[in-house]
Amino acid sequence: MIKRLLAAWTCAALLTPHVHAVENIEFWTFSMKPKFTPYFNGVVARYEAQNPGVKIEWIDFPWDVIQTKLVTRIVAGTPPALVSLNVPWADEYARDGLLTPVDGLLGEARASYLPAALADLRFNGRTYGFPMYSNVAVIAFNTAIFRQAGLTRGPASLDEQLAFARQIAQKTGKAGLAPALSKIDGLFMQQGLAVMADNRAVFNSPRHVALVQKLADTYKVGGLLKESLFAEDNFPAVIDAYKGGRLGMLLAPPTAMQRIRSDAKDIYAITDVAPAPLGPTGIADGGWLVHFAIPKGVPARRLPAVGRFARFLTNDGNQLAFARQASVFPTTVKAASDPFFLSTPAHAGAAEKAVAAGALSMHHSRTLYVAGIDDYDELRRSLVKAVEAGVTGKQDVRQALDQAVAIWNRKLATLPRHGAPR
Repeated sequence: MIKRLLAAWTCAALLTPHVHAVENIEFWTFSMKPKFTPYFNGVVARYEAQNPGVKIEWIDFPWDVIQTKLVTRIVAGTPPALVSLNVPWADEYARDGLLTPVDGLLGEARASYLPAALADLRFNGRTYGFPMYSNVAVIAFNTAIFRQAGLTRGPASLDEQLAFARQIAQKTGKAGLAPALSKIDGLFMQQGLAVMADNRAVFNSPRHVALVQKLADTYKVGGLLKESLFAEDNFPAVIDAYKGGRLGMLLAPPTAMQRIRSDAKDIYAITDVAPAPLGPTGIADGGWLVHFAIPKGVPARRLPAVGRFARFLTNDGNQLAFARQASVFPTTVKAASDPFFLSTPAHAGAAEKAVAAGALSMHHSRTLYVAGIDDYDELRRSLVKAVEAGVTGKQDVRQALDQAVAIWNRKLATLPRHGAPR
Protein backbone atom coordinates (compact mmCIF):
# COMPACT_ATOMS: atom_id res chain seq x y z
CA MET A 1 0.00 0.00 0.00
CA ILE A 2 2.75 2.46 0.93
CA LYS A 3 4.58 2.02 -2.39
CA ARG A 4 1.39 2.79 -4.34
CA LEU A 5 0.79 5.92 -2.26
CA LEU A 6 4.37 7.06 -2.72
CA ALA A 7 4.18 6.65 -6.48
CA ALA A 8 0.97 8.64 -6.62
CA TRP A 9 2.33 11.58 -4.64
CA THR A 10 5.97 11.77 -5.75
CA CYS A 11 5.10 13.34 -9.11
CA ALA A 12 3.02 16.01 -7.41
CA ALA A 13 5.80 16.66 -4.93
CA LEU A 14 8.28 17.35 -7.72
CA LEU A 15 6.13 20.26 -8.80
CA THR A 16 5.80 21.68 -5.27
CA PRO A 17 8.59 23.71 -3.59
CA HIS A 18 9.84 22.13 -0.39
CA VAL A 19 9.12 24.03 2.78
CA HIS A 20 10.55 23.60 6.23
CA ALA A 21 8.51 21.75 8.83
CA VAL A 22 6.38 23.99 11.05
CA GLU A 23 8.04 25.14 14.26
CA ASN A 24 5.32 23.85 16.55
CA ILE A 25 5.17 20.16 17.46
CA GLU A 26 2.37 18.57 15.50
CA PHE A 27 1.34 15.05 16.50
CA TRP A 28 -1.26 12.76 14.97
CA THR A 29 -3.46 10.04 16.41
CA PHE A 30 -6.11 7.89 14.79
CA SER A 31 -9.72 7.43 15.88
CA MET A 32 -9.34 9.17 19.25
CA LYS A 33 -11.95 11.90 18.84
CA PRO A 34 -14.35 12.63 20.41
CA LYS A 35 -14.01 10.11 23.24
CA PHE A 36 -10.45 11.04 24.21
CA THR A 37 -10.51 14.72 23.33
CA PRO A 38 -10.40 15.81 27.01
CA TYR A 39 -7.46 13.48 27.67
CA PHE A 40 -5.28 14.73 24.79
CA ASN A 41 -6.25 18.35 25.33
CA GLY A 42 -5.14 17.94 28.93
CA VAL A 43 -1.79 16.43 27.90
CA VAL A 44 -1.18 19.31 25.50
CA ALA A 45 -2.12 21.95 28.09
CA ARG A 46 0.18 20.44 30.74
CA TYR A 47 3.13 20.22 28.38
CA GLU A 48 2.72 23.77 27.12
CA ALA A 49 2.45 25.05 30.70
CA GLN A 50 5.69 23.26 31.63
CA ASN A 51 7.49 24.34 28.45
CA PRO A 52 6.87 28.03 27.66
CA GLY A 53 7.39 28.83 23.99
CA VAL A 54 6.50 25.32 22.80
CA LYS A 55 3.20 24.98 20.96
CA ILE A 56 1.64 21.54 20.51
CA GLU A 57 -0.90 20.82 17.79
CA TRP A 58 -2.93 17.62 18.04
CA ILE A 59 -4.67 16.27 14.92
CA ASP A 60 -6.79 13.13 14.84
CA PHE A 61 -7.71 11.16 11.71
CA PRO A 62 -9.90 8.08 11.15
CA TRP A 63 -7.76 4.93 11.19
CA ASP A 64 -8.42 4.24 7.49
CA VAL A 65 -7.30 7.74 6.42
CA ILE A 66 -4.16 8.39 8.43
CA GLN A 67 -1.76 6.41 6.20
CA THR A 68 -2.73 8.34 3.05
CA LYS A 69 -2.44 11.64 4.91
CA LEU A 70 0.95 10.68 6.30
CA VAL A 71 2.48 9.63 2.98
CA THR A 72 1.17 12.82 1.39
CA ARG A 73 2.86 14.97 4.01
CA ILE A 74 6.12 12.99 3.96
CA VAL A 75 6.41 13.34 0.19
CA ALA A 76 5.57 17.06 0.43
CA GLY A 77 8.37 17.50 2.96
CA THR A 78 6.03 18.63 5.76
CA PRO A 79 5.51 15.57 7.96
CA PRO A 80 4.06 15.79 11.46
CA ALA A 81 6.60 15.51 14.24
CA LEU A 82 4.95 12.39 15.67
CA VAL A 83 2.36 9.98 14.35
CA SER A 84 0.50 7.14 16.05
CA LEU A 85 0.98 3.79 14.28
CA ASN A 86 0.49 0.11 14.91
CA VAL A 87 3.47 -2.23 14.51
CA PRO A 88 2.77 -3.68 11.03
CA TRP A 89 2.37 -0.17 9.63
CA ALA A 90 5.57 0.95 11.32
CA ASP A 91 7.48 -2.05 10.03
CA GLU A 92 6.42 -1.30 6.46
CA TYR A 93 7.25 2.41 6.79
CA ALA A 94 10.64 1.62 8.32
CA ARG A 95 11.46 -0.82 5.52
CA ASP A 96 10.65 1.90 2.99
CA GLY A 97 12.82 4.45 4.78
CA LEU A 98 9.90 6.63 5.86
CA LEU A 99 10.56 6.66 9.62
CA THR A 100 13.38 8.07 11.75
CA PRO A 101 15.01 5.73 14.31
CA VAL A 102 14.58 7.01 17.87
CA ASP A 103 17.36 5.15 19.71
CA GLY A 104 19.23 8.39 20.34
CA LEU A 105 16.07 10.09 21.63
CA LEU A 106 14.94 7.46 24.12
CA GLY A 107 17.80 8.18 26.51
CA GLU A 108 17.21 7.09 30.08
CA ALA A 109 13.51 6.65 29.28
CA ARG A 110 14.36 3.43 27.43
CA ALA A 111 14.49 1.60 30.75
CA SER A 112 11.00 2.80 31.63
CA TYR A 113 9.30 0.89 28.82
CA LEU A 114 8.46 -2.81 28.88
CA PRO A 115 11.21 -4.72 27.02
CA ALA A 116 8.56 -6.59 25.00
CA ALA A 117 7.09 -3.30 23.79
CA LEU A 118 10.46 -1.98 22.65
CA ALA A 119 11.21 -5.32 20.98
CA ASP A 120 8.05 -4.89 18.91
CA LEU A 121 9.51 -1.65 17.52
CA ARG A 122 12.98 -2.89 16.61
CA PHE A 123 13.49 -3.44 12.90
CA ASN A 124 16.95 -4.30 11.55
CA GLY A 125 18.55 -3.42 14.87
CA ARG A 126 16.97 0.02 15.29
CA THR A 127 14.06 1.25 17.39
CA TYR A 128 11.33 3.14 15.57
CA GLY A 129 8.93 4.45 18.17
CA PHE A 130 7.82 5.34 21.67
CA PRO A 131 5.40 2.66 22.99
CA MET A 132 2.01 3.94 24.19
CA TYR A 133 -0.46 1.09 24.85
CA SER A 134 -1.24 -2.49 23.97
CA ASN A 135 -3.64 -5.28 24.83
CA VAL A 136 -3.72 -8.98 25.53
CA ALA A 137 -6.37 -11.65 25.64
CA VAL A 138 -7.69 -13.49 28.69
CA ILE A 139 -9.85 -16.60 28.96
CA ALA A 140 -13.29 -16.18 30.46
CA PHE A 141 -15.08 -19.41 31.28
CA ASN A 142 -18.60 -20.34 32.29
CA THR A 143 -18.18 -22.08 35.65
CA ALA A 144 -21.57 -23.81 35.39
CA ILE A 145 -20.62 -25.40 32.07
CA PHE A 146 -17.20 -26.27 33.46
CA ARG A 147 -18.74 -28.01 36.49
CA GLN A 148 -21.11 -29.95 34.27
CA ALA A 149 -18.13 -31.04 32.17
CA GLY A 150 -16.08 -31.99 35.23
CA LEU A 151 -13.59 -29.13 34.85
CA THR A 152 -12.37 -27.05 37.77
CA ARG A 153 -9.89 -24.50 36.36
CA GLY A 154 -8.92 -22.57 33.27
CA PRO A 155 -6.71 -24.24 30.64
CA ALA A 156 -2.94 -23.85 30.89
CA SER A 157 -2.03 -24.52 27.23
CA LEU A 158 -3.54 -24.64 23.76
CA ASP A 159 -3.65 -28.42 23.99
CA GLU A 160 -5.68 -28.08 27.19
CA GLN A 161 -7.99 -25.52 25.58
CA LEU A 162 -8.80 -28.01 22.86
CA ALA A 163 -9.04 -30.95 25.27
CA PHE A 164 -11.37 -28.97 27.53
CA ALA A 165 -13.45 -27.98 24.51
CA ARG A 166 -13.86 -31.61 23.48
CA GLN A 167 -14.77 -32.58 27.04
CA ILE A 168 -17.37 -29.80 27.26
CA ALA A 169 -18.95 -30.91 23.98
CA GLN A 170 -19.06 -34.55 25.00
CA LYS A 171 -20.43 -33.86 28.51
CA THR A 172 -22.79 -30.93 27.83
CA GLY A 173 -23.50 -30.84 24.10
CA LYS A 174 -22.24 -27.26 23.96
CA ALA A 175 -19.26 -25.79 22.17
CA GLY A 176 -16.20 -25.27 24.33
CA LEU A 177 -14.07 -22.83 22.35
CA ALA A 178 -14.26 -20.40 19.41
CA PRO A 179 -10.76 -19.60 18.13
CA ALA A 180 -10.35 -16.86 15.51
CA LEU A 181 -9.16 -19.17 12.74
CA SER A 182 -9.05 -16.34 10.20
CA LYS A 183 -5.88 -15.43 12.13
CA ILE A 184 -4.38 -18.91 11.98
CA ASP A 185 -1.03 -17.43 10.92
CA GLY A 186 -0.79 -15.62 14.26
CA LEU A 187 -1.76 -18.80 16.11
CA PHE A 188 0.98 -20.71 14.31
CA MET A 189 3.56 -18.10 15.30
CA GLN A 190 2.37 -17.92 18.90
CA GLN A 191 2.79 -21.69 19.10
CA GLY A 192 6.34 -21.48 17.74
CA LEU A 193 5.46 -22.69 14.23
CA ALA A 194 7.00 -20.61 11.45
CA VAL A 195 4.80 -19.43 8.63
CA MET A 196 7.80 -18.72 6.40
CA ALA A 197 11.49 -19.58 6.34
CA ASP A 198 14.10 -18.59 3.75
CA ASN A 199 11.45 -16.68 1.81
CA ARG A 200 9.25 -19.75 1.38
CA ALA A 201 6.04 -20.87 3.04
CA VAL A 202 6.64 -23.74 5.47
CA PHE A 203 3.28 -24.18 7.22
CA ASN A 204 2.83 -27.77 5.98
CA SER A 205 5.36 -29.34 8.36
CA PRO A 206 4.31 -32.31 10.50
CA ARG A 207 3.87 -29.97 13.49
CA HIS A 208 1.59 -27.64 11.54
CA VAL A 209 -0.41 -30.59 10.31
CA ALA A 210 -0.68 -31.94 13.86
CA LEU A 211 -2.03 -28.63 15.19
CA VAL A 212 -4.64 -28.29 12.47
CA GLN A 213 -5.59 -31.95 12.99
CA LYS A 214 -6.23 -31.24 16.69
CA LEU A 215 -8.53 -28.42 15.63
CA ALA A 216 -10.26 -30.82 13.22
CA ASP A 217 -10.69 -33.46 15.94
CA THR A 218 -12.19 -30.86 18.25
CA TYR A 219 -14.49 -29.55 15.52
CA LYS A 220 -15.67 -33.07 14.69
CA VAL A 221 -17.04 -33.69 18.20
CA GLY A 222 -18.66 -30.25 18.43
CA GLY A 223 -15.99 -28.66 20.61
CA LEU A 224 -15.56 -25.60 18.37
CA LEU A 225 -18.32 -23.05 17.89
CA LYS A 226 -19.22 -23.39 14.21
CA GLU A 227 -20.81 -19.95 13.83
CA SER A 228 -18.44 -17.64 11.93
CA LEU A 229 -15.48 -19.87 12.83
CA PHE A 230 -13.50 -18.75 9.77
CA ALA A 231 -14.99 -15.25 9.41
CA GLU A 232 -12.61 -12.30 9.20
CA ASP A 233 -14.18 -11.01 12.42
CA ASN A 234 -15.86 -13.77 14.39
CA PHE A 235 -15.98 -11.85 17.66
CA PRO A 236 -19.64 -10.68 17.43
CA ALA A 237 -20.86 -14.25 16.97
CA VAL A 238 -18.52 -15.56 19.67
CA ILE A 239 -19.48 -13.11 22.40
CA ASP A 240 -23.18 -13.57 21.58
CA ALA A 241 -22.76 -17.32 22.02
CA TYR A 242 -20.98 -16.82 25.33
CA LYS A 243 -23.59 -14.37 26.60
CA GLY A 244 -26.27 -16.87 25.56
CA GLY A 245 -24.73 -19.68 27.62
CA ARG A 246 -23.85 -21.68 24.50
CA LEU A 247 -20.05 -21.47 24.81
CA GLY A 248 -17.79 -22.70 27.57
CA MET A 249 -14.73 -20.47 27.04
CA LEU A 250 -14.23 -17.01 25.58
CA LEU A 251 -10.78 -15.83 24.45
CA ALA A 252 -11.07 -12.03 24.37
CA PRO A 253 -9.63 -8.75 25.64
CA PRO A 254 -10.60 -7.82 29.20
CA THR A 255 -13.06 -5.20 27.92
CA ALA A 256 -15.33 -8.05 26.79
CA MET A 257 -16.20 -8.69 30.43
CA GLN A 258 -17.85 -5.29 30.60
CA ARG A 259 -20.13 -6.21 27.70
CA ILE A 260 -21.07 -9.47 29.35
CA ARG A 261 -21.81 -7.68 32.61
CA SER A 262 -24.01 -5.17 30.78
CA ASP A 263 -25.83 -7.57 28.45
CA ALA A 264 -26.00 -10.88 30.35
CA LYS A 265 -25.84 -10.42 34.11
CA ASP A 266 -26.75 -14.07 34.74
CA ILE A 267 -23.79 -15.30 32.66
CA TYR A 268 -21.47 -12.66 34.13
CA ALA A 269 -22.31 -13.92 37.63
CA ILE A 270 -20.98 -17.39 36.78
CA THR A 271 -17.95 -16.24 34.77
CA ASP A 272 -14.42 -16.72 36.03
CA VAL A 273 -11.22 -15.56 34.32
CA ALA A 274 -7.72 -16.92 33.76
CA PRO A 275 -4.70 -15.60 31.86
CA ALA A 276 -4.54 -16.88 28.30
CA PRO A 277 -1.80 -19.53 27.95
CA LEU A 278 1.48 -18.15 26.63
CA GLY A 279 2.39 -21.14 24.52
CA PRO A 280 5.91 -22.48 23.92
CA THR A 281 7.09 -19.10 22.62
CA GLY A 282 6.26 -17.34 25.88
CA ILE A 283 4.21 -14.82 23.89
CA ALA A 284 0.79 -13.71 25.10
CA ASP A 285 -2.22 -14.01 22.84
CA GLY A 286 -3.83 -10.84 21.48
CA GLY A 287 -0.93 -8.39 21.68
CA TRP A 288 -1.34 -5.29 19.48
CA LEU A 289 0.97 -2.38 20.26
CA VAL A 290 0.22 1.24 19.33
CA HIS A 291 3.04 3.77 19.57
CA PHE A 292 4.29 7.17 18.40
CA ALA A 293 6.82 7.25 15.55
CA ILE A 294 8.81 10.10 14.00
CA PRO A 295 8.33 10.31 10.23
CA LYS A 296 11.16 10.86 7.79
CA GLY A 297 11.70 14.52 7.01
CA VAL A 298 11.44 16.00 10.50
CA PRO A 299 14.50 18.32 10.59
CA ALA A 300 17.37 17.03 12.68
CA ARG A 301 17.54 20.28 14.64
CA ARG A 302 13.99 19.65 15.89
CA LEU A 303 14.48 16.03 16.95
CA PRO A 304 15.59 16.73 20.55
CA ALA A 305 12.42 18.79 21.19
CA VAL A 306 10.25 16.16 19.51
CA GLY A 307 11.89 13.45 21.60
CA ARG A 308 11.22 15.36 24.82
CA PHE A 309 7.54 15.68 23.96
CA ALA A 310 7.33 12.02 22.87
CA ARG A 311 8.78 10.91 26.20
CA PHE A 312 6.27 13.12 28.03
CA LEU A 313 3.37 11.87 25.90
CA THR A 314 4.24 8.26 26.73
CA ASN A 315 5.46 8.65 30.33
CA ASP A 316 4.16 6.64 33.28
CA GLY A 317 1.48 9.08 34.35
CA ASN A 318 0.07 9.78 30.91
CA GLN A 319 0.07 6.12 29.90
CA LEU A 320 -1.64 5.12 33.14
CA ALA A 321 -4.33 7.79 32.75
CA PHE A 322 -5.00 6.85 29.13
CA ALA A 323 -5.02 3.09 29.76
CA ARG A 324 -7.55 3.45 32.57
CA GLN A 325 -9.85 5.51 30.37
CA ALA A 326 -9.45 3.36 27.25
CA SER A 327 -9.49 -0.04 28.99
CA VAL A 328 -6.16 -1.01 27.44
CA PHE A 329 -2.79 -1.71 29.05
CA PRO A 330 0.15 0.69 29.44
CA THR A 331 3.59 -0.19 28.12
CA THR A 332 5.80 1.34 30.81
CA VAL A 333 7.05 -0.86 33.63
CA LYS A 334 5.75 1.39 36.38
CA ALA A 335 2.32 2.04 34.90
CA ALA A 336 1.80 -1.63 34.02
CA SER A 337 2.54 -2.50 37.66
CA ASP A 338 0.07 0.01 39.08
CA PRO A 339 -2.35 -1.45 41.65
CA PHE A 340 -5.23 -0.52 39.34
CA PHE A 341 -4.13 -3.37 37.07
CA LEU A 342 -2.62 -5.89 39.44
CA SER A 343 -4.83 -5.81 42.52
CA THR A 344 -8.25 -7.39 42.71
CA PRO A 345 -10.58 -6.39 45.54
CA ALA A 346 -12.39 -8.93 47.67
CA HIS A 347 -15.43 -10.32 45.88
CA ALA A 348 -14.06 -9.04 42.55
CA GLY A 349 -16.10 -9.87 39.48
CA ALA A 350 -14.93 -11.12 36.11
CA ALA A 351 -14.20 -7.59 34.83
CA GLU A 352 -11.73 -6.85 37.63
CA LYS A 353 -10.21 -10.32 37.42
CA ALA A 354 -9.73 -9.90 33.67
CA VAL A 355 -7.79 -6.67 34.12
CA ALA A 356 -5.45 -8.33 36.63
CA ALA A 357 -5.04 -11.45 34.46
CA GLY A 358 -4.26 -9.33 31.42
CA ALA A 359 -1.75 -7.22 33.33
CA LEU A 360 0.16 -10.35 34.28
CA SER A 361 0.55 -11.16 30.58
CA MET A 362 1.63 -7.69 29.44
CA HIS A 363 5.32 -8.46 29.90
CA HIS A 364 4.80 -11.17 27.26
CA SER A 365 2.74 -9.12 24.81
CA ARG A 366 4.08 -9.03 21.24
CA THR A 367 2.46 -8.10 17.93
CA LEU A 368 2.54 -11.17 15.69
CA TYR A 369 2.32 -10.69 11.94
CA VAL A 370 4.04 -11.51 8.65
CA ALA A 371 5.95 -8.50 7.36
CA GLY A 372 6.97 -7.15 4.01
CA ILE A 373 4.79 -9.13 1.58
CA ASP A 374 2.72 -7.30 -0.99
CA ASP A 375 -0.91 -8.46 -1.09
CA TYR A 376 -0.38 -10.54 2.03
CA ASP A 377 -4.10 -10.62 2.77
CA GLU A 378 -4.63 -12.58 -0.43
CA LEU A 379 -2.11 -15.18 0.66
CA ARG A 380 -3.55 -15.34 4.17
CA ARG A 381 -7.01 -16.02 2.74
CA SER A 382 -5.64 -19.02 0.83
CA LEU A 383 -4.16 -20.33 4.08
CA VAL A 384 -7.46 -19.84 5.92
CA LYS A 385 -9.35 -21.66 3.16
CA ALA A 386 -6.95 -24.58 3.46
CA VAL A 387 -7.34 -24.71 7.23
CA GLU A 388 -11.12 -24.52 6.86
CA ALA A 389 -11.08 -27.44 4.43
CA GLY A 390 -8.95 -29.48 6.81
CA VAL A 391 -10.78 -28.58 10.02
CA THR A 392 -14.26 -29.21 8.61
CA GLY A 393 -13.24 -32.52 7.06
CA LYS A 394 -13.70 -31.46 3.44
CA GLN A 395 -10.09 -32.30 2.69
CA ASP A 396 -7.19 -34.15 4.24
CA VAL A 397 -5.30 -31.69 6.46
CA ARG A 398 -1.87 -32.42 4.97
CA GLN A 399 -3.18 -32.20 1.43
CA ALA A 400 -4.93 -28.88 2.10
CA LEU A 401 -1.83 -27.32 3.67
CA ASP A 402 0.41 -28.64 0.88
CA GLN A 403 -1.81 -26.96 -1.70
CA ALA A 404 -1.79 -23.65 0.18
CA VAL A 405 2.01 -23.75 0.52
CA ALA A 406 2.27 -24.26 -3.23
CA ILE A 407 0.04 -21.22 -3.85
CA TRP A 408 2.17 -19.11 -1.50
CA ASN A 409 5.47 -20.18 -3.00
CA ARG A 410 4.33 -19.49 -6.56
CA LYS A 411 3.37 -15.98 -5.46
CA LEU A 412 6.49 -15.42 -3.37
CA ALA A 413 8.71 -16.42 -6.29
CA THR A 414 7.41 -13.42 -8.25
CA LEU A 415 8.12 -10.85 -5.54
CA PRO A 416 11.36 -8.83 -5.53
CA ARG A 417 11.48 -8.74 -1.72
CA HIS A 418 9.98 -11.25 0.65
CA GLY A 419 8.93 -10.77 4.23
CA ALA A 420 9.33 -12.74 7.41
CA PRO A 421 7.24 -13.45 10.48
CA ARG A 422 7.64 -11.03 13.36
